[in-house]
Amino acid sequence: MRVIICEDDLKQRQFIQNEIIKYANFHLPSVEVVLCASRPDEVINYINSYPANCYFLDIELETNMNGLELAGLIREKDPLAIIIFITTFADKLKLTFKYKIAAMDFIVKIQNKEKFLDNIRESLNIAYKRYLSLGENISTNILQIKIGENIKNINYEDIFYFETSTRAHKIKLHSKNGIYEFYGKLKDLEKLDERFCRCHNSYLINLQYLLDYNPKCGYLIMRNGHECLVSHRYSKNLKRNLV
Repeated sequence: MRVIICEDDLKQRQFIQNEIIKYANFHLPSVEVVLCASRPDEVINYINSYPANCYFLDIELETNMNGLELAGLIREKDPLAIIIFITTFADKLKLTFKYKIAAMDFIVKIQNKEKFLDNIRESLNIAYKRYLSLGENISTNILQIKIGENIKNINYEDIFYFETSTRAHKIKLHSKNGIYEFYGKLKDLEKLDERFCRCHNSYLINLQYLLDYNPKCGYLIMRNGHECLVSHRYSKNLKRNLV
């Protein structure tokens, strides 16, 4: 689960980041803090290329955009994003309803340190359970894979293609955010969604990212620049899906 923090106070930002990392290292190894920002524009620029799953947002940001407005933009990009607000003022809670953010939690800063920590940890645990449930729900267009002890959710939209790995019984997934290996079978992945098309014994592509295909060449080019083989057996299947 990819976590982003946006907090304009340096000490608070470092404190929240350190505690999330420390807790995740011992209890939630699938959680990683991918960005710790002081300004909303940092968050927006980052998620334009690398979407996250969970956001800890300070409401009172000393910028031209507050945390509620930032959350609204995040929600537009990702209706399933998990949003947790952090604020100094408890009465700000009602504003989350006004902005129609549907936040998962609301943490007040002004309380004793241990209570604040407990609330962060509790929110992180609940967020992670929700993250897992998203990957288990077939209607969300999210593929959930296991990499060692880590669980990762990957949106169909972010997948370029799958290929068989040189390691027995493993699949290599090429996505916008990286390459991942996991145990699986291409024939099972074919059933995920109609956008995925088998073009070779070793390749299953996302048709959305097919850039060029010349049947005479025996391969195709994906939008990430990679070449995937096309076999005679699956060429008719590919042509049929391209009509």
